[in-house]
Amino acid sequence: MPVVVADRGGWHGGRMRSLLLSRRDLDFLLNDWLQVEKLTSRPRFAAHDRDTFSAVLDLAEEVATEHFAPHRKLSDTSEPEFDGERVHLPAEVGDALRVLAGTGMIGAAMDESIGGMQLPQVVAQACFLWLHAANVGTAAYPFLTVANANLLLAHGSPEQVDTWVRPMLEGRFTGTMCLSEPQAGSSLSDVTTRAEARPDGTHRVTGTKMWISGGDHELSENIVHLVLARIPGSPPGVKGISLFVVPRFLVGPDGAVGERNDVVLAGLNHKMGYRGTVNTLLNFGEGRYTPGGEPGAVGYLVGEPNQGLAQMFHMMNEARVGVGGGATALGYAGYLHALDYARTRPQGRLPGAKDPTSPQVPLVAHADVRRMLLAAKSWVEGALALVLYCARLLDEERTADDAADRARAHLLLEVLTPVAKSWPSQWCLAANDLAIQVHGGYGYTREYDVEQLYRDNRLNAIHEGTHGIQAIDLLGRKVVMQGGAGLALLAETIRATTARAAHADGTAAELATALDAAVARIVDVTATLWAAGDPEVSLANASVYLEAVGHVVVGWMWLEQLLAAGDRPGDFHDGKRAAARFYLRHELPRTGPWLDLLASVDRTTVDMRDEWF
Repeated sequence: MPVVVADRGGWHGGRMRSLLLSRRDLDFLLNDWLQVEKLTSRPRFAAHDRDTFSAVLDLAEEVATEHFAPHRKLSDTSEPEFDGERVHLPAEVGDALRVLAGTGMIGAAMDESIGGMQLPQVVAQACFLWLHAANVGTAAYPFLTVANANLLLAHGSPEQVDTWVRPMLEGRFTGTMCLSEPQAGSSLSDVTTRAEARPDGTHRVTGTKMWISGGDHELSENIVHLVLARIPGSPPGVKGISLFVVPRFLVGPDGAVGERNDVVLAGLNHKMGYRGTVNTLLNFGEGRYTPGGEPGAVGYLVGEPNQGLAQMFHMMNEARVGVGGGATALGYAGYLHALDYARTRPQGRLPGAKDPTSPQVPLVAHADVRRMLLAAKSWVEGALALVLYCARLLDEERTADDAADRARAHLLLEVLTPVAKSWPSQWCLAANDLAIQVHGGYGYTREYDVEQLYRDNRLNAIHEGTHGIQAIDLLGRKVVMQGGAGLALLAETIRATTARAAHADGTAAELATALDAAVARIVDVTATLWAAGDPEVSLANASVYLEAVGHVVVGWMWLEQLLAAGDRPGDFHDGKRAAARFYLRHELPRTGPWLDLLASVDRTTVDMRDEWF
């Protein structure tokens, strides 16, 4: 599988152009736009400089290209197998994860005191983008492990950090999130898994968890499950859910892996994509194993009882931005594969060509192919900017000198998170769809990477909260919280950009005018929807609202990129300007009919009856 190619203008920094991501684009966004080097003035990042950021990005690209990408197809075609005792995966998966662990990159953004690299979150996110683009099935294991570790760092005890987090950062342990149950799905208020207290301070956990990625394998010495469960006597619904560490193997006081816990694989889920990531049904406490001579899975309470959902949501912002990053990386890789194919595949002649014996032209010479490539470019580069911007907000939230700046970053990130998760999951998948179309019939075959990239990306609109859940979160909670302060801040922040652009020429000024109008409509439509007085009606078309807000937000990202590019010459900057024009003229106008529908407070979906289908 080729992952690099030398093409027209394809050399950057002495390297061949990658078919995974564009390092040139990453450098532009991180350095020219987000100016991440300025973060090194803060105490947390004082040991770093632009050179160290560049070096770790080089390392991430190297690991992705040489160790993750080569087994992408193998992982897809050699799905996890369970022989009744063990799950079998290709050896290359474990080899790649050991290489990654050796780099220290699993703890890229975590404290040096626990074995991390203490990099800015925005740089760490850029590093993980390489892994997702190369092989999302293998990248899922460290992705889940990082999310698990971050939650324990925020809410666990020092002992839990030493016991579970440090080995995860070393690559010895991996982590999972055990939320869903077969009967509950995304409805966490209906979780029934029980956790009964024992005199020694532990709990015994019993229940079944579904859709657990990384839930059983031999890739690590231990698997650290974070499990949502109810302590008997707790309040009903989400207020009575607690969080527990339930390891596959118990760990002794010396840190050595010991007795098998009562956690049993009940079955594997066979997926459309992401096939390299084992996905499981797990039984806790069925009695197959009896740790300490007693059935039931030993669990360790994280923090206080009945705080499990709040603890999980602490992790959710970062995880959901990470899902958006994974969707972006897969879409970006598909776009680059399509671009390479369009440049190298001769096919047909231009409409004005009269001589049938004349040489065929490359696909990219055809206007409709350029239309598809431009659309994909506008989606994936817009999504990349959004994901990195949100990661930069995480850094502001945690390290800004002024408390007001930290609070502002937190609130803005709250509003943007459902967009950062769902917009790339929808529109970068659309980029994968166009990548197949550019390849024609070949794109529909397994010989080319684009069909797998599409299948892999389809999951991102589902996990970590479906598109519909993100839509309800945005319209039902985020834009109305604190009396609408979140929406007001988003509008204010976008208008600050449009005010800067108002004095520019051409596309920037035109885009600024269009964005100002769209933002004003979103504010008005939001008020109209909630004036209906019926939450069911207000939220009936929340997914349309999410699409409209997302398209405006990504338009803002394009305006920011235009301003960062300025009038600098060269193909790269000319390409940015062309993609921005495309977004202004082809994509932003989509929001008009969406907002018209929302303003009408349409009841069609509410009034529809089951019997009418």
